[in-house]
Amino acid sequence: MEIRFGTDGWRGIIADDFTFANLRRVSVAVARYIKETGRAEQGLVIGRDTRFLAEAFARTVTDVITSAGIKVFLIEEAAPTPVVAHAVLDRKAAGAVMLTASHNPPQYNGFKFIPHYAGPALPHITDAITDLIPSRADPVPGNPNLVEKIDPRPPYFRFLARQVDMDKIRAAAFPVVVNPMHGAGAGYLETIFRQLGAEAISQRYWRDPLFGGQMPEPKPQLLEDLHEAIVQGRGELGLALDGDGDRFGIIDSTGAYILPNQVLAILARYFLQEKGMKGAIARTVSTTTLLDRIASRFGAEVIETPVGFKYQAQALMEQGAILAGEESGGLSIAGHIPEKDGILACLLMAEVRAHYRKPLSDVLEDIYAEYGTVYTQRRDYSCSQQTKERILADLETFRPQELAGQAVTAVSRVDGSKFLLADGSWALVRPSGTEALFRIYAEASTPEKLENIQDALAARLGLH
Repeated sequence: MEIRFGTDGWRGIIADDFTFANLRRVSVAVARYIKETGRAEQGLVIGRDTRFLAEAFARTVTDVITSAGIKVFLIEEAAPTPVVAHAVLDRKAAGAVMLTASHNPPQYNGFKFIPHYAGPALPHITDAITDLIPSRADPVPGNPNLVEKIDPRPPYFRFLARQVDMDKIRAAAFPVVVNPMHGAGAGYLETIFRQLGAEAISQRYWRDPLFGGQMPEPKPQLLEDLHEAIVQGRGELGLALDGDGDRFGIIDSTGAYILPNQVLAILARYFLQEKGMKGAIARTVSTTTLLDRIASRFGAEVIETPVGFKYQAQALMEQGAILAGEESGGLSIAGHIPEKDGILACLLMAEVRAHYRKPLSDVLEDIYAEYGTVYTQRRDYSCSQQTKERILADLETFRPQELAGQAVTAVSRVDGSKFLLADGSWALVRPSGTEALFRIYAEASTPEKLENIQDALAARLGLH
């Protein structure tokens, strides 16, 4: 079976393609890659989430890596992806293997390689690993003398304390409700808030490989219990994490779900205006251009990247970005690991809430009053493979003069086809990399304009 790394690693269905045999093959390739890059003496961190067979899969990877003579820093308990990434820096390791399928359904698991810089692996790295995957890898006895069991939490907590104004949160000491969705992030936010003297109520903190019968993705429709707790007055902020803790969900004291696009806008203004930070704001092509308006006010550059946090990581590491984020719920900041971190995002929003001492939705309304209101939405359109190929061919030269009555002023091909309109609205169409499906993202000043733009673009392309 061919094993391919996607946007965020290799993922597959447990016992179908994500098997012990295939896991050994990829692990052999990682061991070979580490040796070829001259980092074998640095060792490798191995972490996992809470999915089925997680411990057994971690043992398999450990056996393969140690049998190759490479030391393993083994995290025995489930740990979030950003915590595993930080352990790479803390241990000065050659990288990490994180066994997770993130927010995918429970029948999935995944294998993510985190390089020495503690961020997502760039395509040239995953391509190199793929080229080293053998056609077969038999079971091997590991070397227990090369295994060091580590607890990544204390150094990670100390690291977070340098990124977030914990004193500000401590002074406000408002109660929070935390929902890690049965994932690897259980216990992290709760511990931090309790250490700061704030009440932290936990939901779905116990291990459940079925994730309560739903995807461990912090979307509004999957966080009804968190919303209910907040509107009942049990906390002033609702904080959720996905299955591996790299994405976030935020509900403020009014019960409003604060979308990732809105979180990024709030943080951009907070960093530039309140904290006086200097540097660029990085966003993906599908993320709100409200960030551009805010950045422009402060003379800050905006770095637009393709979809995928690996490109955001480059902006943080190489292009001077102080904040990098994407509409799908990932963000990080300068000075932190160049990997999306839902725990960091939740703490930063708690800091903002403590600073302004009012609901986050009110802070957002202040931003809208100053920069203009925007509405964003993504629609998915399924089609036949034949239709997908026809549309992909058409998009190479497709440049409409107008959409929904607005002149098209520019077209961007950074990732997909993005059409910028005269009134500041925009629409982006991107194909799925794995399905016969297109995604149309759009942003406009009213819900009606938003719907009209998406309808118009879908009609032009022949999507229904």
